[in-house]
Order: sequence, then C-alpha cells, then structure tokens
Amino acid sequence: MMPLSTFDIAGRAMAAQLVRLNTIASNLANAGTVSGSEATAFRALKPMFTTAYSGQAATVDVTAIERTGNPERTNDPSHPLADADGNIWTAAVDPNQELVEMVETARQYANNVEVLGTAKALALDTLRLGR
Repeated sequence: MMPLSTFDIAGRAMAAQLVRLNTIASNLANAGTVSGSEATAFRALKPMFTTAYSGQAATVDVTAIERTGNPERTNDPSHPLADADGNIWTAAVDPNQELVEMVETARQYANNVEVLGTAKALALDTLRLGR
C-alpha cells in the first residue's frame, strides 16, 4: 500500500465525519417517534471507527453503523399505536446528546477543511520556490 498523503488523510477523516453527521441527522429526525412494539422502535445510530495505518501515517475508517439504546416504554392505551397491553415505545434518542455530537462533528470536519487548505497553500508555495 502506498503511503497516504496529507490530502488522503484529511479527506478520509472528512468522509468519516460526514457519515457521523448523517447518523446524527437521522437520530434527530427520529427523536420522539413512537412505535407499537419494542422491536420496531427506533434506536440511535452510531458509527464505529477503526484506525487504519499506512506506513508512518494513520487515518480512520468507518467499519459499521450500530443501533444503540433501549426504547422507553410508556403505558398509553388511548394511543393508536398501543399494543394489546396499552404500551407504546418512544425512540431511544437523546436530542441533547445528539446536538452536542453535531457541534463536535462540525468542528472536526472544519478542522480537516483547514488542514486541506494549509496543505494546498504549502504545496503551491513549494512549487513557486522552484521557479
């Protein structure tokens, strides 16, 4: 495997953060949704990352997206989705935690955009030196 450049590393990190941001968006969109059974209730999506090494450089890979959390059971026999026992299940999503994750993800994505900008500027300055 060829060594990874700064552009490769930052690009892969940005791709991983984009996956993370998409799962957060899905979680926020499904927060508060109700289901008629525990099995069909929405559970928060969380991407799983692993470190990928190439020579002296390391970057990140998304290896899986897992569903986490346990839906909250509420007894509400009047709800149209209630089961035979009168229970409904609310999505296992904490909107506050998801918003914190979203801010952190956006910052990490922005940091990688800055890395790409700096690497590009340095490469262009190096080319100008050769003139």
